[in-house]
Amino acid sequence: MALETGSTLSLKLRNSDGTPFALEDYRGRDNVFVYFMRTISCAQCNSAVRTLASQRAQLESEGVKVVVAVPDDAADALAWKAKRDVPFPVVIGQDGTAHAEAGLLRKVFGAIQQSGGVLIDKQGVVRYSHVSTNPGASYQKADLAAAVAALA
Repeated sequence: MALETGSTLSLKLRNSDGTPFALEDYRGRDNVFVYFMRTISCAQCNSAVRTLASQRAQLESEGVKVVVAVPDDAADALAWKAKRDVPFPVVIGQDGTAHAEAGLLRKVFGAIQQSGGVLIDKQGVVRYSHVSTNPGASYQKADLAAAVAALA
């Protein structure tokens, strides 16, 4: 799986507005937490994004930037970001496969997209990852806090 701790993660991404996006741009300056939503219509994933938004100042003070990856198309992702006033970059895979590239699969006969998150340090190394088929367990606040604390 691409989300293994100690590995590097390189994804082909673009912003929801269509411009290129590279996780590598954060290297050497910021740690990055990428939250992979199941879909923009997932209530639990939307709740996780709201929680991350409420934690934004704290995470940034600890040197962590947040990026939200969605499996939806660019137009829908951009409209969702504006409607929900999401304060983070919202990215999609260049060819719609960012989740699959990160090892997040479609489970239960291909009907449920896995969600989760990955914390990448300033050197581009995965320091924490979490994958869930259950959307209610896609964001683990306490686990992420412990992983961020371990970066120091």
